[in-house]
Amino acid sequence: MKKLLLTGFVPFLDFPVNPTEEIVKSLDGATIGDYQIISKVLPVDFQQSEQEILQHYNDIQPDAVVSLGLAAGRTHITPERIAINCKDGAPDNNGVTCQDEPINPDGPDGYFSTLPIRAMVNHLTENGYPAKISDTAGTYLCNNVMYATLHKIAEEKKQGQIKAGFIHIPASHSLAIKLKNSPSWSQRDLTEAIRLALQTL
Repeated sequence: MKKLLLTGFVPFLDFPVNPTEEIVKSLDGATIGDYQIISKVLPVDFQQSEQEILQHYNDIQPDAVVSLGLAAGRTHITPERIAINCKDGAPDNNGVTCQDEPINPDGPDGYFSTLPIRAMVNHLTENGYPAKISDTAGTYLCNNVMYATLHKIAEEKKQGQIKAGFIHIPASHSLAIKLKNSPSWSQRDLTEAIRLALQTL
């Protein structure tokens, strides 16, 4: 059985709930297609999140890596097309702020996802779940984790062997209640949408 490393994040900034954490916990140990899911929850910390996902990668030696992130305000499930070599934005959970900093000073400007993102979007919409490709993962922790993972795979020259990328999800209902003004999905639908997306691997 192949192994798929699935990651989410803890709550951060003004978001007291992070639905990605609940998704990865509920799918941990599941079998989806040819893959057994091994889930990990990452801290919202520029340094630690990168270190932890690379450590999980080394320990698990997965055949695929899919990371999830919250994009409150979005209405669709959005697989990301590209990660860029930049970290910037709001402070992380430890108050660290990055501005225009490279993730890897010696790395390329960006990496394209190697997940079947078009197939994911098509499969989701065929099953009644709004989905579209996103052309920006931002410059915060989500982009950081996606870039670091793809750079690691590129360094090992395993681009054709290990599929990896990132999927952003909308807020859950429980989070939207706290935000007061945000589109949202049920946690059940969010989890089922990710399950469907992973089927395309």
